Amino acid sequence: MSAVAHDHDHGHDHEHVHHHKDTFITKYIFSIDHKMIAKQYLLTGIIMGVIGVGMSMLFRMQLAWPEESFKIFNILLGDKWAPNGVMANDIYLSLVTIHGTIMVFFVLTAGLSGTFSNLLIPLQIGARDMASGFMNMISYWLFFLSSVLMLCSLFVESGPANAGWTIYPPLSALPQAISGSGAGMTLWLVSMAVFIASSLMGSLNYVVTVINLRTKGMSMTRLPLTIWAFFVTAIIGIVSFPVLLSAALLLIFDRSFGTSFFLSDIYIAGEVLHYQGGSPVLFEHLFWFLGHPEVYIVILPALGITSEIIATNSRKPIFGYRAMIMSIIAIAFLSTIVWGHHMFISGMNPFLGSVFTFTTLLIAIPSAVKAFNYITTLWKGNLQMNPAMLFSIGLVSTFITGGLTGIILGDSTLDINVHDTYFVVAHFHLVMGISALYGMFAGIYHWFPKMFGRMLNKNLGYVHFWVTAICAYGVFFPMHFIGLAGLPRRYYTNTNFPLFDDLQNVNVLITTFALIGGAFQLVFLYNFFTSIFYGKKAVQNPWKSNTLEWTTPVEHLHGNWPGEIPEVHRWPYDYSNPGHDEDFVPQTVPMKEGEVILHH
Repeated sequence: MSAVAHDHDHGHDHEHVHHHKDTFITKYIFSIDHKMIAKQYLLTGIIMGVIGVGMSMLFRMQLAWPEESFKIFNILLGDKWAPNGVMANDIYLSLVTIHGTIMVFFVLTAGLSGTFSNLLIPLQIGARDMASGFMNMISYWLFFLSSVLMLCSLFVESGPANAGWTIYPPLSALPQAISGSGAGMTLWLVSMAVFIASSLMGSLNYVVTVINLRTKGMSMTRLPLTIWAFFVTAIIGIVSFPVLLSAALLLIFDRSFGTSFFLSDIYIAGEVLHYQGGSPVLFEHLFWFLGHPEVYIVILPALGITSEIIATNSRKPIFGYRAMIMSIIAIAFLSTIVWGHHMFISGMNPFLGSVFTFTTLLIAIPSAVKAFNYITTLWKGNLQMNPAMLFSIGLVSTFITGGLTGIILGDSTLDINVHDTYFVVAHFHLVMGISALYGMFAGIYHWFPKMFGRMLNKNLGYVHFWVTAICAYGVFFPMHFIGLAGLPRRYYTNTNFPLFDDLQNVNVLITTFALIGGAFQLVFLYNFFTSIFYGKKAVQNPWKSNTLEWTTPVEHLHGNWPGEIPEVHRWPYDYSNPGHDEDFVPQTVPMKEGEVILHH
């Protein structure tokens, strides 16, 4: 654990290598500087996020006011998918499918890991750059290509994929099954294959960088919790993403080459198809073997960011540093043995269901450790309530409230009653979607000065947080109740079922909150893009933080530090140390004679 990798000129004599003048293309487009690649990931993630949230606005309007005519439907979806402004049922399913795919993979996975792993790993461990800058650049451009392919599927004549973001066969495996199973589905699968290649290249780079390029004195137990979270997240990705790649490739084989991996005894309109011997449940196993670790690939970076921000803005050492590391590792391990809880109603053997129930409930322990450690760090701290801190505390709130319903869904006997209802939608949006978005926003507010050399407007940040927090609970809290009442997900209207008539007012309430919350993200976008150019200029260490990234100059240079890389002498959470005049002691400050190591 305490092995130290020293910095042996792993900058490759950066001053010599980078003496030539960068052109616009080499500096801003095909850059191998990790800080620029982080910005590219962030801007691409924001664009995809706007598209994903916009889609959710459209289908929420459809759910609140089914069969109503909306001019915007006709403008955005065209006469084919919204004749006379009334949304067609096929495009409703497509919007839900692409919204889920974009938010899970292209915003939360790439937006969090791609942005903050790239920005912070070299800066916080004391490295000149990633282990391979070229591979880092390739991983971004593969991500960009996969984003373009996913968006191209929206413009296919037969329509984008509409088998849900989980793309279960046989709907996704038979091009003739539904309109969205044609070219749109093929583009979805190709896009995901490219995305997985991008993620694997990025993850390998992160792991190698953390293991090999730490500066002198930076032992594993002096790493900030952000780096631990990114490091373990990358390992989960390396283990589980190839399984989804195999599922996608086998599905392409079934669709295009007549194989029967996931198909058996299929009838369409009375016609017997020639497929036999396959199993759609096999696809579920392959998909969820990535799909559940994916939840933690999304949430762990957000939790790491939150650890850093809560400690910094509480002006206190993080509580239980080693316990936090152990909980991250435990979550990573357990996340790979719980996938079956998504499949309780697939005909699974009840004994196997009880095994998955046990492992699922077990994961509540390390998750609770993290929640309690955040609360204990906040307790009696000198809290600095800036927007980053508010979003971090918001994450702790949604992580707890969303996690509590996970205990219900993790129990096979209870899950059967609410499976595929809005209860599930409410659970995973709170624990994974909103929590991860809060982590992403917190990271942007905290490290914006490091990325762009300017400060975001704090007052606009407060408006952004409070409206977002109220609307997030306004959307997803009522969903638990309509889910308990049995309202199924993915139905584009519930007017055919008199049983659900009384729930329509709740749907209107949810949509109202969604529209307000979505609209107020424009406040963030305005703040973000205007501050890049006109924001107040940042000082070197605006939050009085201890970690290494705040020792680099405000003006970016490829190689991060001019001259020598600083040496590390202490852990990153020496806040309010009674032996020092300031309430923060950077990691580069040598230990005083007789000073006791406070941490862990």
